[in-house]
Amino acid sequence: MVTTKRIGVAFGMALAVLVGLGTVTPAAAQAEQATHEGDVTFTKDIAPILQRSCQQCHQPDSVAPMSLITYEDVRPWARAIKTRTGMGPVAGVMPPWYVEKNIGIQAYQMDPSLSDEEIAKVAMWADNGAPRGNPADMPPPKELNSLVWTAGDPDLVTVTEPIVMRGEDPDWWGEISSVPVGIDEARYVKSVEIREINDVLDTEDSRETVGGRFVWHHMIWSTRVATDTNEAGEPTFENAEISTGWPVHEVGRNADVFDPQGARQLPANSWVVSNSVHLHSNGKDTKAHLEIGWRFHPEDYKPKYTRASRGLGNGIDIDIRPNQKDQQLHAYNVLAQNTKVTTFEPHLHAPGARMCLEAIWGHNVETLTCAGYDHNWVRGYEYSHGYEPLLPKGTILHIVGYMDNTPGNRNIPDSRNWQGSGNRSVSNMFLDLGHGVSLTDEQFEEEMALRREQHALDKNDHFIGCPLCMALPLTKEELATQAVEEAEQALARAERALSAVNDEDGEDGEDNEETTDGQASDGTR
Repeated sequence: MVTTKRIGVAFGMALAVLVGLGTVTPAAAQAEQATHEGDVTFTKDIAPILQRSCQQCHQPDSVAPMSLITYEDVRPWARAIKTRTGMGPVAGVMPPWYVEKNIGIQAYQMDPSLSDEEIAKVAMWADNGAPRGNPADMPPPKELNSLVWTAGDPDLVTVTEPIVMRGEDPDWWGEISSVPVGIDEARYVKSVEIREINDVLDTEDSRETVGGRFVWHHMIWSTRVATDTNEAGEPTFENAEISTGWPVHEVGRNADVFDPQGARQLPANSWVVSNSVHLHSNGKDTKAHLEIGWRFHPEDYKPKYTRASRGLGNGIDIDIRPNQKDQQLHAYNVLAQNTKVTTFEPHLHAPGARMCLEAIWGHNVETLTCAGYDHNWVRGYEYSHGYEPLLPKGTILHIVGYMDNTPGNRNIPDSRNWQGSGNRSVSNMFLDLGHGVSLTDEQFEEEMALRREQHALDKNDHFIGCPLCMALPLTKEELATQAVEEAEQALARAERALSAVNDEDGEDGEDNEETTDGQASDGTR
């Protein structure tokens, strides 16, 4: 859980005055008093929440402006924590997770969000003076070093060349130097995670801009296989047209975990290549680089499914009017293959406030996920296994973006301006960058059968994101009965056809007989 600079500085200044004067507030005194059984306390109720959902970032020498490890760390921020955790799935909420919990699928991997009960506990604790509680209730401390990578410790880390972004520089786009991944044998990738390392992450005096203290706005990148290097150490690629694409890195982004049966291969002698890096000044001269953490499957792993690509969005003709909220953008895509959607990743820019993903099958329209959006913390939402949308080919995917170009959106520099499409943070994009895997018809049937088995579904159930899951296959007895009925219907049709032929033959015989009689009675014919 990370508190943004604006709130952090405001609270920090007030607290600095109190601490500097050595003032002991009534609330602080109350926090040290004995608590009654059943009271919400730090040691019993709040510390476990912080360990699970906040200390990933709020630890010493990390990206957050304050540590939230000990009671002494946390107590001064009790009211701020109540405010930020109780905001709902909108920009500014902590931890930065924006899935709306009243619509769509509700099962996601690595979900740090607080439950309604936990939010209520935080509020009650802050309102009651933030009591410490019984030290014996305190859970064992977390191993903080293990929390650096959200998807687990990587098997390999690739480091990009450092880049310097001056404090008053305009946005910069360009190509970075390619670097070797550091792999000499092909491996299938379980997950990939990127973090920015820069020399101002432990300060609070950078200006308030989109992305906070991070300067890497995004990097579109791939890996290519090098056959050799020249005297300058630059790679010669085997085939410049062949590359493996990886999820776009964006400011504040979390890890990407691929489908267990649809991993991407990282070939031996691969290099990281990018000709589309966007840097955005944070107001201070900053030296920064990226670290790419790779986690691999076992060496004998073989993927079952292939990667599915979906072009869903609009980055060309966006029209956002000044001083208006809840402006909508729409984009559609028809799935050419059966698809398991494994992630949903809204990508908007500063005016972005919310995005919903819908699936249209026949005349049915179903919302899969709605999520708020904060351009300081771009999230990718990985569906939990067994909850990924299973969509037949021909399904129409529909995204709806909600844009807030008013003074209430603190990411907007000037809400009086019209905004259109563009790469800058103050211009706009409207994309779903999520990924998934393609399924053959047999694999699609198999996945739906597994889904029915996992959740004990029958024909009277409904499962969000699987429009054909309840189209149950027939049993052997039902198939046999169906075959008999079809045979009986075919026999009935054949009998009717034979009867019609016999009737026609009978009529023809009567006509011939009448004609013969007429000829016999007329001697001239």
